[in-house]
Parts: sequence; C-alpha cells; structure tokens
Amino acid sequence: MMGDDDKICELLASGKSKKKAFEMIVKSYSKCLYWKIRYIVLTHEDADDVLQNTFLKAWSNIDSFRGNSKLSTWLYSIAINEALDYLRKSKNSIGAGNTDDMNIAHKLMADEYFDGDEIHAMLMQAVALLPDVQRTVFNLRYFDNLKYSEISAILNTSEGALKASYHIAVKKISDYFHLHE
Repeated sequence: MMGDDDKICELLASGKSKKKAFEMIVKSYSKCLYWKIRYIVLTHEDADDVLQNTFLKAWSNIDSFRGNSKLSTWLYSIAINEALDYLRKSKNSIGAGNTDDMNIAHKLMADEYFDGDEIHAMLMQAVALLPDVQRTVFNLRYFDNLKYSEISAILNTSEGALKASYHIAVKKISDYFHLHE
C-alpha cells in the first residue's frame, strides 16, 4: 500500500486529480477499513453502513489531508471515529447496546460473512462486552497488531492510557473465558 499511498499523496498535492486519488483510496483501503470497522460494530450490515460513512467523510475532508500523518492513520482515525459514533447513536436510539450482548456469539455463528469457529465466536462475544474504547484498543492491538504509537495517533490519546485499556480488556476477556469453561 505504501507505493499507492505515495501516488495518492502526489495526486492530492497536485490538486488536479482529486477524484482519481480518491478512487485509489477506496480501492486500496476498502477491505482493511471494513475489517477495522467490523471488529467494532460486529455485524456486516452495520460495518457496510459505517464504511460508506467513512468514505463520505474522507471525501468531504480530503482537502484537509496535508500528509502530516500517514494516509492510513488518517483513514483509520476517520473509520474508528465513525464506528464509535455509530455505536453511540445506536445506544442512544434504543436505550442499550446495538446488539443483545448474550446473543452475540449466536448472531456471529449465523452470519454468512463470519468464518470463525465457536472459540472465535466466544472471543468476539467477550470483546463485544467490553466498553467501546477498550474494545477498540483491543481490536487495534490484538487483531491489527498495531503499535501503541500508531494507536495513539489514530485515537489521539496517550500510549500509557492505551496500555492500561488494553491490559484491562485482556483481563476482562480472560475472566470471560474462565467463567464459560
């Protein structure tokens, strides 16, 4: 992707090929952004909606991207904030989480886009029970294997706070598995 990023930034800097640059962004980043979002919102339909919102927001703010950060960091930040906003709106509109916490594993196993086994579904259920920020930090660190410095840039928070959130999330997930042995 780095080669694509260089070409995209070149096109954006020239100001002449903004549409072409954005088409390259969508092509290069759709899949990885989808999965970052999916780990936060859990369902395919919600992830698709949030991905569309992410690209709309990126397009409307494309002129503000100056290359001060990596393109991926800028896009991940938009995607994660859109996913967290979606969860907040969902909770406010129905008075609870956007999923029935006790049925997350069953919903995942029934989802045609879920290709994991029962253990993976249990892990996703445990992760889904985490508060939004802990879940996001866990997903970025565990599933995406991002460094704390990268997560810090995406979430705009200190590495120390991220390490604490990750440690607490791992403890809660471990406790969940011990409880369901």
